[in-house]
Amino acid sequence: MLQLSWFSFKLLLKGKLFRDPLYFVRQTTIASSIGTLLLVLLAQLEIPLCIPITVSSLITGVIMPFLLKDFRMK
Repeated sequence: MLQLSWFSFKLLLKGKLFRDPLYFVRQTTIASSIGTLLLVLLAQLEIPLCIPITVSSLITGVIMPFLLKDFRMK
């Protein structure tokens, strides 16, 4: 398992892991922005901080498969 992770990391650094790295970065940035915006908006409410963190993490995790459905690796 560790060897697989190390091999993938080396391919990532060489730029040979993703077919379209800009697509991956763009889609990940969109999901992160949505999650951050949701966290900031929910943190303004008078509720414990653990609830906005949980909700924004859950929503970000749910939308990632939809954003990366056309993602291809080499």
